[in-house]
Amino acid sequence: MKQKLSPETKTSALFLTAVTLIATLGGLLFGFDMAVISGVLPFVKSQFALSAATEGWFVSSALIGCIIGVAFSGDLSDRVGRKKMLMLSAVLFLLSALGSALSSGFTLLILARMLGGMGVGVASIVAPLYISEIAPARIRGRLVTFYQLAITAGILVAYLTNAGLLNFSLHHKSSYLGTIIDLVMVKEVWRSMLRLGAIPALLFFVGLCFVPESPRWLIQNGKTDDGIAVLSKVTDYATALKDVTLIKNTQSRDIGTYREIFAPAMRKPLLIGLLLPLFSQFSGINAVIYYGPRILSDAGINISNALLSQIIFGIANFAFTLIAIWKVDKMGRRPLYIAGALGATICLLFTGACFYTGATTGLALVVSIILFLACFAFSIGPLKFVIASEIYPTRIRGRALGLSIMTMWVADTIVGQLTPMFLNSIGPAVTFWFFAACCFFSLVIVYKMVPETKGKSLEEVQEIWAGH
Repeated sequence: MKQKLSPETKTSALFLTAVTLIATLGGLLFGFDMAVISGVLPFVKSQFALSAATEGWFVSSALIGCIIGVAFSGDLSDRVGRKKMLMLSAVLFLLSALGSALSSGFTLLILARMLGGMGVGVASIVAPLYISEIAPARIRGRLVTFYQLAITAGILVAYLTNAGLLNFSLHHKSSYLGTIIDLVMVKEVWRSMLRLGAIPALLFFVGLCFVPESPRWLIQNGKTDDGIAVLSKVTDYATALKDVTLIKNTQSRDIGTYREIFAPAMRKPLLIGLLLPLFSQFSGINAVIYYGPRILSDAGINISNALLSQIIFGIANFAFTLIAIWKVDKMGRRPLYIAGALGATICLLFTGACFYTGATTGLALVVSIILFLACFAFSIGPLKFVIASEIYPTRIRGRALGLSIMTMWVADTIVGQLTPMFLNSIGPAVTFWFFAACCFFSLVIVYKMVPETKGKSLEEVQEIWAGH
């Protein structure tokens, strides 16, 4: 017989669902902002006559913004709270979308893209951090993984809107729709691709007005009653009091400075928190997201079909992230990551072989990339956020996670800048084999260094590094 949920349990579930959905809008904007560039790039490259280096700069400019956003958001989120920083990221996303659409030249477009990158940088730290601090331990992995699902949803939305706007533009080339509409929807359709990000950015900001501050941040900053009130909304009162006791018991060991991050006890979690984001970006995922149409076009697939293939890639990325949500709190972080990283390595080796042998015009290439995306989506992609958001003490979690995400965006900037150069110099086959090696190294790191954290409270995870 199915057990009926109490009204309190239903209320907690609804509250937690609403808060998670609003926080994950930051992930949707993250994915949209990063992936929309794949459809924009061919048009901007043609309009502004970009070289390979300038093309890389256009892609990497948003990533420079990410690094700037990460540089200040980790420390500020520990000082002023998680909610205020999320609201700042929403404003940055909105300004970027409108600025990109209205930019009169390449320099202004770069500046607008940097603002969007700053929004991504802030959201990439604070959104998973906020979710991990408000979620009950038994489903924390699942809820943080929803952030990655939102990223994949944003990527898919970008692919769909890019394809839809391109189709509209092609069908109205000989029509006159009015000066402004003709400019932004037909002649310079890339402007409309970018401005659509303003809609979720506005929804994100409005939604954040109704969510509470992180309960752990509140308790850590002396607002215990407020923290208990928030925790009581996601679990029962007795569990909330138990969590408060655990938080206060670990508080005395938390110095809350960068010195503690580099203390001997934190060296192993710090190394894990730096290496997993590093290798996630060198896995090849962003080569597919940023340069997918170009790679497929160079392989003999026309741009319309290349964008269609990107949509298929986006669907695969989204769908297989659901596996991570389903299994991360049951199977655990380690086995899920190891299985996915092994699969991604094999798929990338096969993708490189397709280019090496010239077998790029059939289904083999597309299928191998789809399978790589599937493996990435349930392991390397979401679990870097889950693991990094769990392994640090509360008072330094924002700063430490900032270093992790900073590493991710520095690596992403390097990949964005070097990928077109790699494709031109060493060729796609060796490029994908290089990414395969990086995936394999990430597997080794998880196997050797990462402990299992499923079902443990954030405070219990801290005890692992304390040697208890």
